Amino acid sequence: MRAVVTGYGKYLPENIVTNKKLEETLDTNDQWIRERTGIIERHIAAEGEYTSHLASKAGAQALQTAGISPEDVDMIILATATPDETFPSSSTRVQHALGCKNACAMDLQAACSGFVYSMAVADGFIRSGQKKTILVIGAETMSRVVNWQDRGTCILFGDGAGAVLVQAQDAKDEQGRERGILSSHLAADGAYADILKTDGGVSSTQKSGVLSMEGQEVFRHAVSKMSTSAAQSLENLGLTIADIDWLVPHQANARILTACAKKLNIPEEKIIMNVAHSANTSSASIPLALAQACLDGKIKNGDLVVCPALGAGLTWGTCIIRW
Repeated sequence: MRAVVTGYGKYLPENIVTNKKLEETLDTNDQWIRERTGIIERHIAAEGEYTSHLASKAGAQALQTAGISPEDVDMIILATATPDETFPSSSTRVQHALGCKNACAMDLQAACSGFVYSMAVADGFIRSGQKKTILVIGAETMSRVVNWQDRGTCILFGDGAGAVLVQAQDAKDEQGRERGILSSHLAADGAYADILKTDGGVSSTQKSGVLSMEGQEVFRHAVSKMSTSAAQSLENLGLTIADIDWLVPHQANARILTACAKKLNIPEEKIIMNVAHSANTSSASIPLALAQACLDGKIKNGDLVVCPALGAGLTWGTCIIRW
């Protein structure tokens, strides 16, 4: 049995902060931000709008596109680095909001790699026969942990949520190829934990803290590790770069995405990129991009979709899906 993607959903808060708006409070300008990041605007959660709210809306859309009742879901995995509270887990808030009364629920924290890690967990539960229908969500309110006076970081991030529903199926495409999650390649190296972090936490400071980043170091690791992970994952499956229909990387910034594609020798027209209008939404970025690509009619059944990511930790990995 494979974990086949049968539904998708997305949600972006209504409040949009453009680069022009940031010019009012930061020593920056629209052209500078566009040239260095490819970002034009980002969505920011409203006061009283939490990560679980975003996740619930994306999850509800995924259930709708799959045509699945909430009662049929037997597991919810929420990838997030910005939960509503330290506990309970935000996934339980989502479970209740959606009415998935038969589902167990868990949060998974791997920063920007969270969705890839969550898909690996979902794949394992389905392959082992323990679960049949799993809702995987990436949701973040990154605006709550950025320093809005630091132009080097606050311009990069936004809030949002993306979701996919995966189900146990013995499914093949029109050419007889196995559909679903074909492989997950995960890795981590805590030696680089301090190049991307927050300066707080429950155990250390009793406050969430704000984000700090060594930009050039993160850029270097992102390009190297995401491209290497994607190439290794393909090789393990006996596939090549030419087999890829869509590269859907973590939407960190446009320069990282194009650098990864260049290193992998993938044409830019095969990259799904929505960072311009959503910015870096951490663990939500890949499922947001997947959902948008499906809504736009780009990703179709039978397409080979490669999703690499790198996040704080450092954590990184690649999920390969036959849609």
